[in-house]
Amino acid sequence: MPLTVPPRFLFASLFLALLLALAGSVQAELVWTPQSGWKLEGGALEGVGSSDAKSAVGLMNQARTAEEKGSNRTALKYYGRVAKRYPNSVYASEAQYRLGKLRLVRKQYIKAFEAFQAVATRYPNTNRYDEIIGQQYHIASLLLDGERSRIWGIFPGFTNREKALQYLEIVIFEAPYSDYAPLALMSIASGHQYLKNSEEAIDALDRMINTYATSPLTPEAYLKLAQAHASLVEGPYYDQASTRDSVTYYEDFMILYPGDNNVVSAEKGLTNMKKMLAESKIKIADFYFYKRSNYKAARVFYNEAITVYPDSDIAAKAREALTVVDAAAAKAAQTQPKKKRFFFF
Repeated sequence: MPLTVPPRFLFASLFLALLLALAGSVQAELVWTPQSGWKLEGGALEGVGSSDAKSAVGLMNQARTAEEKGSNRTALKYYGRVAKRYPNSVYASEAQYRLGKLRLVRKQYIKAFEAFQAVATRYPNTNRYDEIIGQQYHIASLLLDGERSRIWGIFPGFTNREKALQYLEIVIFEAPYSDYAPLALMSIASGHQYLKNSEEAIDALDRMINTYATSPLTPEAYLKLAQAHASLVEGPYYDQASTRDSVTYYEDFMILYPGDNNVVSAEKGLTNMKKMLAESKIKIADFYFYKRSNYKAARVFYNEAITVYPDSDIAAKAREALTVVDAAAAKAAQTQPKKKRFFFF
């Protein structure tokens, strides 16, 4: 008995075959040669001659010919037409990519970044994805270093480090598991430190050590985080929350990375922060002793100064102060009038 295939299964098979054909087209590679122009190789759509495809490849050939001759403005015009008129064609991704490359050559950094971003967001299956992310990071780094984007590719504009920070965040969003993500966070921290945005720098470094704990850049992030908190310290008379945070990150760095080349620098920073914290304790103790004659509170803070930095001149000063406090407390106890006793019968 002959085997018959139900129509719905036949339709499904044809649909699956079509999907496989389309999948093959995605893997097709555009190849340029001066003799034959752009050709689509290795995909199921190779050789398809629709009118749109012919128009798109014609514009692509004009663009690449102009590019080869050094006529970048003309090449930009034709690549731009392909990207705008045929966004769903197999040529659109290549056109956007070459727009980005040409904009970068002309130092039009903003437009170059936008062109590369169009490739990353619209054509995420491109085999150039990692390169695209790298180009975006490169552009953001240039802007962060003070490079000026050219107007019309000729006149330098203004520096725009804030735009660079936005671009670095985009790089992290687009490729959070790439090698560029931790680099971008470190660059964001440096950029905010340059702009005197200490809180934003600390946030970026904190994200770095929590998100990319195994990155080779993490030890540097710990050290920079300690230094960033230290930069917020205003002196022994002020709140010491930043000092304590700095001490914590210096100590974490030295515990986690004892063989790091920056351990000596961390030790120096930790010493300075402990000194600041101990001095703050002494200032508070002095206030209670000299201004309030509160011997109990003074003892507490002098002892805390010793605990914070025991092997230091500050600790020695606190110990001497404790003897003075004890003497004053004893004298006060002797001169204090005795309380009268009342007897009730």
